[in-house]
Amino acid sequence: MSGPVPRRPLPWPPRARKLWEKFRHKSKVQAARRRAAMARHCGVRAAGLWARLGTGCPSHCLWGWHLSPGLSAARLAHAGAADQLQREYDAVVIGAGFKFSRASYLLSLLRPQIYTELELQRHGLRVLLRDPYSFTPLLEDRRPPRSLLLGHNMAQTQQQIAQFSQKDAQVPQGHAPSMAKLPRGHPAHRVAGMLLGGVSIAPTVVQSLLSPPLSSFQAYPEYEAFMGGLVSALDPLLDAPPVDTAALGQGSLLQRLRALRALQPLLRAGLALGQQLPRYYEVLTAPISKILDQWFESEPLKATLATDAVIGAMASPHTPGSGYVLLHHVMGELEGQRGAWGYVAGGMGALSQAIACAAAARGAHIFAEKAVCHVLLGRDGRAQGVTLQDGTEVRSKLVLSNASPQITFLELIPQEQLPKDFVRQIQQVDTRSPVTKINVAVDRLPSFLAAPNARDGQPLPHHQCSIHLNCEGTHLLHQAFTEATHGHPSSRPMIELCIPSALDTGLAPKGCHVVSLFTQYTPSVLAGGRPWDEQARNAYADTVFDCIEAYAPGFKASVIGRDILTPPDLERIFGLPGGNIFHGGMSLDQLYFARPVPSYSGYRSPIPGLYLCGSGAHPGEQGWETEPSWGAAGGGQEHVEEVQGQHGAGECPLPSLPSHGQGRGAATLMQPWAPSPGAGAAHHPPFLLSCRRRSDGSSRT
Repeated sequence: MSGPVPRRPLPWPPRARKLWEKFRHKSKVQAARRRAAMARHCGVRAAGLWARLGTGCPSHCLWGWHLSPGLSAARLAHAGAADQLQREYDAVVIGAGFKFSRASYLLSLLRPQIYTELELQRHGLRVLLRDPYSFTPLLEDRRPPRSLLLGHNMAQTQQQIAQFSQKDAQVPQGHAPSMAKLPRGHPAHRVAGMLLGGVSIAPTVVQSLLSPPLSSFQAYPEYEAFMGGLVSALDPLLDAPPVDTAALGQGSLLQRLRALRALQPLLRAGLALGQQLPRYYEVLTAPISKILDQWFESEPLKATLATDAVIGAMASPHTPGSGYVLLHHVMGELEGQRGAWGYVAGGMGALSQAIACAAAARGAHIFAEKAVCHVLLGRDGRAQGVTLQDGTEVRSKLVLSNASPQITFLELIPQEQLPKDFVRQIQQVDTRSPVTKINVAVDRLPSFLAAPNARDGQPLPHHQCSIHLNCEGTHLLHQAFTEATHGHPSSRPMIELCIPSALDTGLAPKGCHVVSLFTQYTPSVLAGGRPWDEQARNAYADTVFDCIEAYAPGFKASVIGRDILTPPDLERIFGLPGGNIFHGGMSLDQLYFARPVPSYSGYRSPIPGLYLCGSGAHPGEQGWETEPSWGAAGGGQEHVEEVQGQHGAGECPLPSLPSHGQGRGAATLMQPWAPSPGAGAAHHPPFLLSCRRRSDGSSRT
């Protein structure tokens, strides 16, 4: 928790006191069961940490798990390679019986091949899809309360939009219906293949190629089809490593051929876009406000859509390139449904647990309480493993880092081992963040003026949505951004309010709920160079609560406790550089073959045997960075194959790692390859690490 929260001078209600006493009485038994279950099902050696979640003061535990290490470990285990992983937790107490996803709170961008190859559903993953998915209540002068509700039913969505603009909701007469839902075997695919030289693309691309100019239709269904066409063309690029520009110019013949092969997905994307390429290029480079103005006239609709273009970014809807961030969020997919975002049953940690189980089933061993101090380098400059905080050395032929590029290269690697230009480029990566995350426990659902609660207090459809506040127009988002650029937290911040307990009732006691507030804009350093202190944190949280109170009277009185995470807190606790949820900005100058820096975009680094697998690598993800891990694991697998070709393959015992007191790191060991007969030393498994920061400022890896 970011600090003590002033409590109301009232005695505990009888029901709350009874819940707390029951919770404390059973905490030790529950902790033992959790520890046994983790050890039994996942092979997690650090299950003892779970024993502390629910003991101590009147509490609730908040946890945040890193996904990428487990994902890379699972993939390398599936490929027969060896790995080490770290997983971490954080416990924060704000109210008995509540479960929070402290940082990440929604799931998407989890690639379908990850679902299938790791069999995550079999390992316990359950996703709760949302429909409707977006709710925007409005505060308008001289008008009764109105709201905008968006869902997957296009007819109902059009009716909602028609409240504000008939033009935005309608499909022009005589225009072809949307092809977005045509099955993949539809003849349109074959037509696309013939038109584009055998390149098979999705029907949405065909529709966009054959549709009239942009100015001739300004309707939401056509906007959805247009964006779907761009997503279908660019989606394969997420699964392909970026072009290795250094190898193209300076590599060996084999490296150049591999780099040329990496150009194929890029060429396919260009062919798929065809004559519409200029229009799509505008989406990627222009301000999202310009794009939305071309499509719509309704300010509430434009502001609601614009939130996905600026979320997590220190950018305004008027910032060039903000359109790509919106596209990045549209690229998500869940349960085969394009663009869907959902809650993970049991909290976001359940996804990490499912991946851990998948890794364990393939031979991974997960160790917690192992803090990494630095990466071991050999005389030839290659990564040879890691050194733990207690002095233990773990030798390895391969190290994968889920830490940010800044921590990996500026803190865990001796600077003299890196090219000076590379260090300078890493230092110059834009890591500004506008995000402050607030987790709230409430004793009842918020009741919005635009959609009051039912008498029984049960969740209504809009309670499962991402609820957008202060989104009456894009000018409000720009105003909030401008205030932050001058060092002042927004007086009317952009707020995305989610209530996962509306669908997942196990997250809170009966009648109570957990509320996640993703807010911006807040600067990393306040005006005058002032740091964030307890007074500043609580003052900003009070501002956010005042805004919510205007839309949902009674919200402030329902609050039981809160946890405030400003940009410096996100950096200190989770290792997010500058508090940036992407490990670096998502502007075009920091994407594809420029992520994290030019010439080192293919998950590799200047240190042979060291790979990046976090959000700082291509393609850059929010929160649950699955694709960089998957891609890095693929690169690591190729490295393993090369090493096996040199040293032979087999098995050798896992290195022993002594327990490490009360550290918060974690590592996963997977069955390694062994040296060929007669070799002098054992080749230990590849090591995969992730990182947060300790309260004293040191790295927690």
